[in-house]
Parts: sequence; structure tokens; C-alpha cells
Amino acid sequence: MTQLEMARAGKTTPEMKTVAEDERLDSELIREGIAAGTIVIPRNVNREVTRACGIGAGLRTKVNANIGTSADFPNVEDEIQKLRVAIEAGTDTVMDLSTGGDLAAVRKAIIENCTVPLGTVPIYEAAIRAADNNGSVVHMPEDAMFEVIERQAAEGVDFVTVHCGVTMESIARLQKQGRVADVVSRGGAFLVCWMLGNERENPLYARFDDLLEIARKHDVTLSLGDGMRPGCLADATDRPQVQELIILGELVDRARKAGVQAMVEGPGHVPLHQIAANVQMEKTLCKGAPFYVLGPLVTDVAPGYDHITSAIGGAIAAAAGVDFLCYVTPSEHLGLPGPDDVRQGVAASRIAAHAGDVAKGVRGAMEWDREMSAARKALDWERQAELCVDPVMFRRYRAERSASTEDVCSMCSKYCAMKVVDEFLRKG
Repeated sequence: MTQLEMARAGKTTPEMKTVAEDERLDSELIREGIAAGTIVIPRNVNREVTRACGIGAGLRTKVNANIGTSADFPNVEDEIQKLRVAIEAGTDTVMDLSTGGDLAAVRKAIIENCTVPLGTVPIYEAAIRAADNNGSVVHMPEDAMFEVIERQAAEGVDFVTVHCGVTMESIARLQKQGRVADVVSRGGAFLVCWMLGNERENPLYARFDDLLEIARKHDVTLSLGDGMRPGCLADATDRPQVQELIILGELVDRARKAGVQAMVEGPGHVPLHQIAANVQMEKTLCKGAPFYVLGPLVTDVAPGYDHITSAIGGAIAAAAGVDFLCYVTPSEHLGLPGPDDVRQGVAASRIAAHAGDVAKGVRGAMEWDREMSAARKALDWERQAELCVDPVMFRRYRAERSASTEDVCSMCSKYCAMKVVDEFLRKG
């Protein structure tokens, strides 16, 4: 039985209890959320992770880090290093988006070293294999998509992004309307090319029941991908995006009915003033399904700083009800990220997630800030390092920019406001 089926049967699983402990909530609230489909626990029955992770309503906003090879950088050792950096930096989940080298071997190595829930995008492997073996993505056998999904599920992948909402109808809307950036989702692009090249419906949509059967067998959480997500502000919240979201809402209903956990992916590049509306639209059309967004990035003009543009959007999105933030690194739009990019991306998204949690009133969020403030007041630098988002960066700055005395920092040095005022307040 899947987590969803057990929750509906009134059973509280060990994973539900773990999530309740981490969130400082009653396990019955977790069970009820899973039964309703507003919370998911990505947890493949074939793989053990260190701790179960809950994503959804009333829980701490979670962060995902993408890693993975490319054709230009196919070295698996590099990805293992990035995996370790991401976990050390505090990511809640990791996705393997590899497109270069021996994809099965890369995934095997990542699975063996990953101690958090792991996601993949199976269409990558199916499409790249077709291009290598058959000369084109268009020649990808329909069954190959499902074979790859089945194999990855059997290997222990906890959640998969599947672009089931890219249909002939949504493509027709795209062709009729036109866009500045067309399709920027790699998985979405593979499917659009396959569908137009073969003049056939998306198999992931047409054979959704087959997909549900695989997911239910292994309790793989479906992350219903946004192949029509906007890749620039000018395309945000347009008809192709909304059409796809309507379809995904219908598929959420079917997944829940089949006992399969599902969440929904969202944009993308979105102006600040449209973010809350996007969140409300997803929560309404998808009946409260956990919402997983890339950023969103609030401007198109900051290559090299897109971890900042996404953190701005991510904080607003999390405050508005988004449950899961996919990080964006400084190298987004420029090149494959390195370990330092991964660390910065995780830190930026964790900051955004926490800012949203404070606004939402998530249990424990404001207390974390209060503890940090008390440590600052006490000039307790070690406690501040323990509490901060990135202890490595904290300690680096303390070492490189040290003050003349250890109890203050070099910004104010002997004129530290809290230290000076404290002396006089205590005299009073």
C-alpha cells in the first residue's frame, strides 16, 4: 500500500510519525493531510533514506537542489561532490537531471550516496537514448518512456517529474498565441518535438493509467511537470501555461483516486505582482495539491545572480502558499553549476523558504529567528554559527574579517551598538 492508501485506511506509518516529529505537529494532522492529498511523503518502497520528508500544507517550506551531468561535463565524481555539498548545505531533497555520460551509472552512484529523497526526470533518459540509438528524439518508442520510468522506480527513485499536461490541446494554444521564449522546459521540449513529429498525443497523458500503475507499485510520488512553464516574464500566466495547469488539476484527481501521491510543478519566470495569483490558481484548480516551483525568477536580466532573483520570488511564493522551492544557482542560464554554485543556490532558497514560513506562521519559524536574535544580543558567536543558514560562510567571514576583540565583529568593532548600550542599560 502507498502512503496515501494507508492514510486513507486510518494507518499512521513510521514515515508520518517522523514527519510529525520534524514539524512538531500531531501525527494525526500529517495522516489527515496525506489522506486529503494536500501533503505528500516522497518515499519509494525500494529505498531507505535517512529521514522521511513531508511536503505540503501546514509544513515547513521545503527546498530541492538539482544536480546532474551534461554532455560537456559528464563526470560522475563531480556530481557526487555537488550532492554532498547540497546535503551539507541543508537541502531537503535532490533531483538528478543528468543528460551526459552513462546515465544509469550516474544515477546508481547518486542513489548510493543520497541520504535525502531523490527525484528524476525519466523522459531525459528515454529521449537521449532515442537520439543516440535512433538518430532523433522523434524516434523514441512510446513504450521506452514507461520502461525507463519503471526501471527508475525499481531502482528506488522517490519522485519523478512527468510532463503529462503537455497535450495536443496545450500545444495548439501555444501555436495560436505565440510566445517570446516558446518552450524552455527540457522535458517539455522533448515531448513537444515527439508529438509534432509523430502527430500523436503525449503518451504520458494518453496512458496516464499505466503511469499510475507504476507509481502505485513502488509508491513513487508523481511531480506533475510544467512543460509549458514561462521562460521569461513576457510569457508568464499566459494561456498555454494555464491550459496545462487545468489539465494537471484533472490528473491530480485521477492520481488521488488511484492511491498515488501527486504534487504539481509551477513556473518559472513570473513578475512579482503575479506570483500570489499563480499560487492561488494552482491551489484552486489542483484542490490543494502541494505546489513545487522553480524560483520563481522575478526578472530576466540577472544572469550570474539568478539565485537572488529566484529567492525574491521564492519568498513571496512561499508566503502565498507554495510548499516546495526548487533552487536556482548563480550559473542558471549560463552553464552547469559547480559546488560553490550549489551551496549558494541551496542557501538562497532556504532563506526564501524560511521567510515565507515566518509569514505563514509555520510552527517553529519565528522561534528560530528569536533564538538567533538572543545569540546576537549575547554576542555568542558560536551559537550564531550553529543557528545560521550557512555555518561555513559564517565562520569564513569571522575568520577573514576578524575584529580586534573576539566578542564583537569588525563592522562596528569597539563601537558595537548592543555592547555599548547593554553596559549603560545594566547600570540603570
